[in-house]
Amino acid sequence: MKTWIKFCGTTSREDALASIAAGADALGFIFAPSKRRITPEKAQAVIGQLPPTVERVGVFLNASPEEIRRVVGLVELTGIQLHGNEVAVDVRQALPGNRSSLRIIKTIVMGNGMAKVALAAGEAVDAWLLDSGAGSGQPFDWQAARAEIGQCQGRFIIAGGLTPGNVGEAIRTFSPWGVDVVTGIEREPGHKDPKKLKAFVSAVRKAEQS
Repeated sequence: MKTWIKFCGTTSREDALASIAAGADALGFIFAPSKRRITPEKAQAVIGQLPPTVERVGVFLNASPEEIRRVVGLVELTGIQLHGNEVAVDVRQALPGNRSSLRIIKTIVMGNGMAKVALAAGEAVDAWLLDSGAGSGQPFDWQAARAEIGQCQGRFIIAGGLTPGNVGEAIRTFSPWGVDVVTGIEREPGHKDPKKLKAFVSAVRKAEQS
């Protein structure tokens, strides 16, 4: 199975095009407090110069359904990533009718014992993102997480401290639907490193074959 790859924290056209050239399936645009925050207007300016085949995911943290609706009205997103206390069903109901099919990804912060609770709640999400915490840049305990989620069904995306050097191990541990990376592909916060982008994708594809 081909692993879905999202490069998050996109802040410029240059980085977006480098990410696509490296083989990313999706780009993330952060509309929350972050060193990589981007305005909806700038995000749309970048997206308007990209091929329509690449996915564009807006990242939110504790945003109201109304705020998410406002951003969706300004930016041609294909997905929404919820990192805080947002309720997916409320967000979907708030979306304009022609955007109600946007992919919704919900984050679960690992290590606080809440993974099974969140999964059992059965929110109307398209994928669960397992992370170590917003912007930490550190991996969570993968073996403990593997045991915690057990046989739970659904699409899982692994994030938190991934690099070209360890993403292969993450794929072998979880066999995830997707992976999501920010810090591990940057030369400095908010600016991508083209060599790391290519190395990350190469490591993912190699791990898929092992």
